[in-house]
Amino acid sequence: MILNGSGTLYVAIIGAGPAGYYTAEAFAAKHDNVHVDIIDRLPTPYGLIRAGVAPDHQSIKNVALRYAATNEKDNVHFIGNLELGRDVSMEELQQLYDVVILATGAPKDRALGLEGEHLQGVYGSGSFVGWYNSHPDYRDLNPNLKTPTAVIIGNGNVAIDVARILAKTAQEMAETDLAPYAASEIHTSILKDIYIIGRRGPVEAAFTPKELGELNKLENCTPLFDPALLEAFEENTDLTVVQKKNLAILRDIAANKPEKDKIRLHLSFFQRPVAIEGDQSLTNILLEKTKLMPNGVEGTGHTAELKCGLLVSCIGYKASPIEGIPYDTRSGVYVSSDGHISGNLYCVGWARRGPTGTIGTNRPDGVGIADKILSEITPSGKAGRQGLDVLVQTRDLHTVSFANWKKIETAEQEATEGNAPRRKFTNIDKMIKIAES
Repeated sequence: MILNGSGTLYVAIIGAGPAGYYTAEAFAAKHDNVHVDIIDRLPTPYGLIRAGVAPDHQSIKNVALRYAATNEKDNVHFIGNLELGRDVSMEELQQLYDVVILATGAPKDRALGLEGEHLQGVYGSGSFVGWYNSHPDYRDLNPNLKTPTAVIIGNGNVAIDVARILAKTAQEMAETDLAPYAASEIHTSILKDIYIIGRRGPVEAAFTPKELGELNKLENCTPLFDPALLEAFEENTDLTVVQKKNLAILRDIAANKPEKDKIRLHLSFFQRPVAIEGDQSLTNILLEKTKLMPNGVEGTGHTAELKCGLLVSCIGYKASPIEGIPYDTRSGVYVSSDGHISGNLYCVGWARRGPTGTIGTNRPDGVGIADKILSEITPSGKAGRQGLDVLVQTRDLHTVSFANWKKIETAEQEATEGNAPRRKFTNIDKMIKIAES
């Protein structure tokens, strides 16, 4: 570590999600002479925790308490409602701070690459999850739930989250922070069948046993699975612990029978979408049967049509390109060498490595990038937060401090009904008004 008492190292972290907070925590724990500003375009902190984690998984959202504790440190500050590119340029931040770190996550949906995916009724999981999680960008998404059949493409936990939220009853969601407008649409929908479609088999699925097991505990939904797909794995001794647990759960699900008046949740493997059809709105998709090959998945040429009015693609995310920043279009991340992009610019978390791992995976990533920066960068006498404050005042920008975010948080908790933990606001102007009250 080359940082010493000769000056303060000013660090700007763009993105107030897990990667941003774990990085700030690491800096604060390692040296007093580091001042960290966590900048986010929304008035609210916590990123994926607030707008990505399923509303019925409140225990996972409790990690926000740890991030709040980081914000209580004298050398860490949250600056909300300040957008890179709109309010301040990258060049300006690099001039004001010794270090700028992109912790923007991977907020953009990966495209299926099929004609018709822009039809009404077709959504990426980022926008759909953002809609039911009260993200301001997606409050007006208005997805089509007036359909008996929904199709979810993907074999990961996000696909299970989407299916579970669509299938749960109002009573099951009563103690969650599901957006009220979404609850109204979901709980009055006419859904009868939900399909989770995966191009590989049950062994290759990226479900965790906890998430998969929840499907067999739904009040008004029966998960269904073809037991014939398990036969090939009965004698396989090379499976991981997770794979064995998932197969055991699927074996239980395979014993289920459709129940009258309950939603049917079909876990379908070895299929991939090859066409999305409709005029202006989605009417059906064409699925091709697949088979596993040594180098991946191959289509068999056997296709079947599935009528549906809602399709949610859960096939992954990518970071948003920023003008002037090297970007790998294939992997959807910023180009870096162990997190160093160039000069005093770095990246961390999903923006660096892609959407992999759990929320906690970002902690060692944040520690690593903090160590790297402290060994490479010395204070250079830059203005830091003081200079940013001047810029904000000059441009008459309405930023939100962590103390003012707490006002928003309190108002959300007071606005709730029943046993729900909060009623998240989606109108930014309203949030700013509360913050400045």
